[in-house]
Amino acid sequence: MVQATQCYGDGSSVTSHASGALTGYETLDAPPHYDFYANTQVWGRRRRFRPSLYQLHGNPEDDSKPPMYEETTAEQMEGDTSEEDEEEQKEPPPEPTRFGWVQGVMIRCMLNIWGVILYLRLSWITAQAGIGLTWLIILISSTITGITGLSTSAIATNGKVKGGGTYFLISRSLGPELGGSIGLIFAFANAVAVAMHTVGFAETVTDLMREHGAVMVDRTNDIRIIGILTITCLLAISMAGMEWESKAQILFFLVIMVSFASYIVGTIMPASVEKQAKGFFSYRAAIFAANFVPNWRGPEGTFFGMFSIFFPSATGILAGANISGDLKNPTIAIPRGTLMAIFWTTFSYLIISATVASCVVRDASGSINDTLSSESCDGLSCQYGWDFSECINNKTCTYGISNYYQSLSMVSAFAPLITAGIFGATLSSALACLVSAPKVFQCLCKDHLYPLIGFFGKGYGKNHEPLRAYLLTYIIASCFIIIAELNAIAPIISNFYLCSYALINFSCFHASITNSPGWRPSFRFYSKWLSLMCSVVCVVIMFLLTWWAALIAIGVVIFFLGYTLYKKPDVNWGSSVQASSYNMALNHCVGLNLVEDHVKNYRPQCLVLTGPPSSRPALVDLVNCFTKNLSLMMCGNVVTAGSSPSILETASSNSHISWLNQRKIRSFYRGVVASDLRCGVNMLLQGAGLGRIKPNVMLMGFKKDWRSDSCLAANNYTEILHDAFDLQYGVCVLRMREGLEVSNPSQSHVNQGFDGGPDSINTISPTSLIQTSARSSVTVELEPQPTTAFQKKQGKKTIDVYWLSDDGGLTLLLPYLLTRRKRWARCKVRVFVGGETDKKEEQKEEVLSLIKRFRLGFQDVEVLTDIYQNPQPVNVHHFESLIRRFKQDPNTKQDSDSHPAGQQEAPWMITHQDLERNMAKSLRQIRLNEVLQDYSRDAALIVITMPVGRRGVCPSSLYLAWLDVLSRDLRPPVLMVRGNQESVLTFYCQ
Repeated sequence: MVQATQCYGDGSSVTSHASGALTGYETLDAPPHYDFYANTQVWGRRRRFRPSLYQLHGNPEDDSKPPMYEETTAEQMEGDTSEEDEEEQKEPPPEPTRFGWVQGVMIRCMLNIWGVILYLRLSWITAQAGIGLTWLIILISSTITGITGLSTSAIATNGKVKGGGTYFLISRSLGPELGGSIGLIFAFANAVAVAMHTVGFAETVTDLMREHGAVMVDRTNDIRIIGILTITCLLAISMAGMEWESKAQILFFLVIMVSFASYIVGTIMPASVEKQAKGFFSYRAAIFAANFVPNWRGPEGTFFGMFSIFFPSATGILAGANISGDLKNPTIAIPRGTLMAIFWTTFSYLIISATVASCVVRDASGSINDTLSSESCDGLSCQYGWDFSECINNKTCTYGISNYYQSLSMVSAFAPLITAGIFGATLSSALACLVSAPKVFQCLCKDHLYPLIGFFGKGYGKNHEPLRAYLLTYIIASCFIIIAELNAIAPIISNFYLCSYALINFSCFHASITNSPGWRPSFRFYSKWLSLMCSVVCVVIMFLLTWWAALIAIGVVIFFLGYTLYKKPDVNWGSSVQASSYNMALNHCVGLNLVEDHVKNYRPQCLVLTGPPSSRPALVDLVNCFTKNLSLMMCGNVVTAGSSPSILETASSNSHISWLNQRKIRSFYRGVVASDLRCGVNMLLQGAGLGRIKPNVMLMGFKKDWRSDSCLAANNYTEILHDAFDLQYGVCVLRMREGLEVSNPSQSHVNQGFDGGPDSINTISPTSLIQTSARSSVTVELEPQPTTAFQKKQGKKTIDVYWLSDDGGLTLLLPYLLTRRKRWARCKVRVFVGGETDKKEEQKEEVLSLIKRFRLGFQDVEVLTDIYQNPQPVNVHHFESLIRRFKQDPNTKQDSDSHPAGQQEAPWMITHQDLERNMAKSLRQIRLNEVLQDYSRDAALIVITMPVGRRGVCPSSLYLAWLDVLSRDLRPPVLMVRGNQESVLTFYCQ
């Protein structure tokens, strides 16, 4: 049996000796690790980096041993640090205060949910709606908040949650458009809610003072003074740090718990005479039965009226999520704490509403003299020896749960504890809002979605406390406290909260329905359809509460949504809106495959051979004129160099997309690396597009240096045109007198083969490519956008269309699309066709009739009868000088069998037979240039049917000479067009 591990004499194994040389066991491949997926570095542990794919499969440039996979830090990559720095790094940074789910979320949410409505309005609501409908109101409210809590839990557990609370959850799920707007109004609503809760506290203190005869100025000014003093104290607690604020919240929580205990004990204790006079008789089945059914009173005595009053008391479930940055583990704390808070607060509401309605009658006089004295007593209290008939009939009762808001204090074993509970509920809610608003606003400021607010995002201390945002919240709240009349503002705040709930539920639904692989919440107990239903219900409730406040809330959201859509902030959070856009695009693309193409829906979908788009802006601008918001435009770039990472980066750099976006060009970009230009263009022609959304027209610049460049480069240019025709593409070639290429030193990787230039494509070195790839993104962003002729308004010029051969109608369609743009709208389109002198009018009417059937709106048609004349000798001599270099010596003897082989080896050479065979076409192109000089010297654009040279019959140099002589010495841009000989226009309706 062979031993698995061979040992050496010293006892060491093969693996130990492999440390000096690279073996199969010593690899750059790394096992999975947390650091590979984290964005931040854990203190005290060196950061690990995953090796790149090129490092794993690339061929090392030298024979030295490649660096082993090891733990490195960012500091090591930048350089060696000094010993002093290392000593400083040995001390850990101060650990910020972090809270668990009980102290950080559950208690905070419960305190924010409990409020003055619990103490001062719940008993009155129960008297109006009865125990049964009150429980229904409570359960409906809790269902809405519960489903919202489930949605919040799902979103909070779908990745690491940072600071920002509600804004962070919505913005990272739905994107900055809705997230930014709801974050801003949610922060503002919390700031105003601070004033509301503080005024509630100040009113209670003022009433107590007045009962004891203590008045400072008058009631309104007393509220203002007490409110400002109170909020100043709360601000001091908040700015002292989250640790002090959390201790204050625990104190308030204990006070409320004691007040609850005092109330429960009071319901069990025997009723005193004073309490019986006020309608309290301890637990009675008859009282429970009478109060179980509704007894509507007053203008607000409806189910939705009571619901609108109670529902704000169920809000506040986001108090814990709003301080997500201060939690130890937000993904666990937010779901557990929020749902537990909803459960316990709902339980408390149900218990208190049922117990108070089982002990206290609806109406009582409060007078101890109203004991039962006659047999004509009417009312439930008669069973217990009290006669409140007089005040019931006169509607003057001041006690009982229908009349006395302080019923809980009256029932309580010790009434001051209920007052302390009111203080605790109002102050805790004010403190929670005072903390929530700055935290949400700080996160919003750091994202730079809106101008002029970044100043408030700065954090201080180990917890990065937003002190500036605290002061802003204090100022806003103080302003509303000074107003001291918040009845008109309160509905708006409730609607802002409901708007937040609606968007949170919609976020959960939207993220689920898009089926994005990135939606993987660890909290599974949610339903996307329940979230959608709850979102709709929240919007409905907004209008049921106060319709004008709902319109204001929705209007504010739409305003900031529009601003964000217009500004398009440079953020990418992987939102569900992006996933939804992908889904819709994919479904529509697949759906197009089910329908055959129809000529009525034909659109010129253009593959534009621009190289880097910034190198030929005129070509980009022209094509954009007839594709923007209409059809596909794709800029193609072929990089002819080796396939190193830097070269691949040059071809696929995002800087090209940035340049197009900066220029507001709606275009795709596709870059490929190929051995030569023709091979790369073939890749683009065959591989560009998706389904039916694929190019059908290829556009490129004219190669003006075809004579000075290598013969092979010129031949490849011609072969690209042939390849496009083979693949049933329409072809357009643009020539401008000043050329298409923008001289830019940083664009040294521009492929000159697209329209020619001072250098050939074969002179591009990989070194220049590597040097410019790193600068391309910066260059595009910083350099000004060059202005081209196609960006200017053309005025009342003409677009001259020479429709000399029928190519399917593309030559007519492109000028028509141009005239639909504002800058070309005033141009007059003139159509020129060839004809005979004796049939000129007849042919003109025929073409006009055809154009009228196409509904193109072109009215000016001219028949050219002189295009078939012989050109001037001087122009013929110029043409001969163009092709002289490529003419084959007629004295060279070649037999007929060897001629094709010679043509294959040098397809650009022109024989005498080639000249004779194509003499008529050559003279025609020379003559057409003379016609263009005569008729179109002042046109804005010339569109002319491009001649087609037969492959194997017309040498490439002769064909390029045709294009050259046809478009030479013309001031207007010349667009030579040749469709694929299939109809792109029709005059039928089906």
